[in-house]
Amino acid sequence: EVPTLIYVAKEKKTFAISGMGWSPEAFTLDWCRTHGIDLIPGDGYLPACVPAVVDTWATAVARFGTMSFSQILQPVIELSANGFPVYPRLHDHLLTNFRKYTELYPTTGAVYYPNGRPPEVGDILRNPDFAEALKLMCRAEEANRHQGRHAGIQAARDVFYKGSIAERIITFISETPVEDASGTAHTGLLSYDDIAAWGATVEEPITYTYKGLDVHKCSGWTQGPTFLQHLAILEGFDLVQLGHNTADYLHVWLESAKLAFADREAYYGDPLFDQVPFDILLSAPYNAARRHLIDPHASLEMRPGDVGAGVPAYATVGVAEDNRLALDVEAREIKDLGLGHAHVGDTTHLDAVDQEGNMVAATPSGGWLGTSPVIKGLGFPLGTRGQMFYLNPDRPNALAPRKRPRATLTPSLVTRQGDPFMVFGTPGGDSQEQWTLQFFLNYVAFGMNLQEALDAPTVHSVHFPSSFYPRHAYPGHLVAESRIAPPVLAELQRRGHKVTVTEAWAHGKVMGIHYDTDRGIIIGGASPKGNIGYAIGW
Repeated sequence: EVPTLIYVAKEKKTFAISGMGWSPEAFTLDWCRTHGIDLIPGDGYLPACVPAVVDTWATAVARFGTMSFSQILQPVIELSANGFPVYPRLHDHLLTNFRKYTELYPTTGAVYYPNGRPPEVGDILRNPDFAEALKLMCRAEEANRHQGRHAGIQAARDVFYKGSIAERIITFISETPVEDASGTAHTGLLSYDDIAAWGATVEEPITYTYKGLDVHKCSGWTQGPTFLQHLAILEGFDLVQLGHNTADYLHVWLESAKLAFADREAYYGDPLFDQVPFDILLSAPYNAARRHLIDPHASLEMRPGDVGAGVPAYATVGVAEDNRLALDVEAREIKDLGLGHAHVGDTTHLDAVDQEGNMVAATPSGGWLGTSPVIKGLGFPLGTRGQMFYLNPDRPNALAPRKRPRATLTPSLVTRQGDPFMVFGTPGGDSQEQWTLQFFLNYVAFGMNLQEALDAPTVHSVHFPSSFYPRHAYPGHLVAESRIAPPVLAELQRRGHKVTVTEAWAHGKVMGIHYDTDRGIIIGGASPKGNIGYAIGW
């Protein structure tokens, strides 16, 4: 998946591209009831949606770019065909999962253990099947280039969605069942028609104006608008007077995060299926009322707001419990999918700004090696984003045929009076909005320079249900980097927060670029946290 925001300088307009594929037509609530599924597993084929990244980039390049698809794909083809050195985190992952990738997902092992053993750091790893799949698209583009750049790009994406690549995907998942967290082996429910009928769409973003800055996010098919709701609540506080990373500031920040994410659970979903009341959720009266719920003590409750029909009860109980009540099915055993299954670090993010002021923010993810086998002959696995659906038909983001699940992926783009200002984002699952909001406030409210804003220690709440199987919530819990002052953490505990302290530089990989129209310069930075990130100018 790759939710994407693009600002076009000549039009002074921001666009969102729906880089989230839809669910299979055959995957329904009735299917789950019949098969006793109380939670959509986080692995295997059941949570697989149509791969969205190819047509998202094709749409972006065709509508807003100047290059051919083959030019865009060439560096990836070179890395896949010629290989790249194994880096430490990949080595550790392949070492830890050796048995899984040789027994449960042997097609993954065939690619990543070319000598029958985990590669060492620095060994060259190749994926020629992936390179060949990309070359198929390039050859189709070349054959249709005489009809124009757009026709060539269309031909390339059609090879993926309507040609041999789609056919190989369906053949493999139909003939190669794998066991998933439900405890049962399943074949895939995606069909050729599901893939062939899908296409990325260009949409209007959701926008909130904060202190003269227009902050743009993808709509309710992501968690992006929680960032805007959080800002709308915080706008009623003097953050500078509270003081950066003081107990007073972090308490207000955490309590308002809980309120914003409670509304995510109650109201967010694919706008083509679910009516998400952003006009109310981002309104001043609504957020004034939400703000007044914050008191000196930490809340341990889920408190979604009332948008006119009462507070929805389903958002105040656990996801699994709500699913079981709705479908009248028994609880299945929860399967441990391994440390890090919430994918807080293996998403990626990229931002780009050019001299004309065009800006792109995109958060590519999915296709995790650990949750679905590599498709034989293609070199990549399917995504498992469908695990984020609910199974209660009365709530938004409930599973339905050919519907987008509400993804955690959430790029950010900011303009000022129609001019370019900033793009930013991070890996981090449910924490993405929390870490990026702290960065944004560090920069625009507390006046830090870009690198200081990226480097500052962060906290995040895990009070609300996780978007990932098995969807647990931890009421009142927060996770703080150890660089947060110990007296501050002690005071938060005194106020009722349940504090877990992690490593000093553990949270995310926030990166951002500021387009300084006043001075005519572009400033970019990447956090030194987690895995390697870069800011590059040329």
